[in-house]
Order: sequence, then structure tokens, then C-alpha cells
Amino acid sequence: MNPRKLLLKALQSPHNLRFAEVCSLAEAFGFRLSRTGGSHHIYVHPAIPELLNLQEVQGQAKAYQVRQLLRLVERHNLEIGDAE
Repeated sequence: MNPRKLLLKALQSPHNLRFAEVCSLAEAFGFRLSRTGGSHHIYVHPAIPELLNLQEVQGQAKAYQVRQLLRLVERHNLEIGDAE
């Protein structure tokens, strides 16, 4: 699914996103996987000092973490394709 459709899906229902979709969406906004520790996948963005923590639970992303990603995108005015 293309990143714009994933964004619309996340905005409509953060509860129904697969973990792989959220990872793809984060990467589309310029985040990169920094490290993993157990079930935690830590993403960083070159222009944002905050870390993004994502976890997979039975193939799904946690809804509160999807909302955290969306808040970071909004707060920092990120756009799809950003990798500043």
C-alpha cells in the first residue's frame, strides 16, 4: 500500500494497522530503524530529537504508538518523503 493510503488508514483507525504498515509509514516520513531490543523497534529522525518506539503484538501495531507517530508528524510538520 502506498504511504498516502497508509496515512489515511492510520488517521481513520489507528487500531487496525499491521506492524509492517506502521514501520513503512514511519520510514516514508523519514524515520529510520536505529535499533531493536526484544519486541521494541526504535526509530529516529535526523530532524527530531525524540525517539519513536514501535512494538508488534500478534502482527498488529499498538494503537497508542500509531497515535504517537501521527502526533510527531503533525508537531514537526513532516511530509512523506522527508529525510532531512
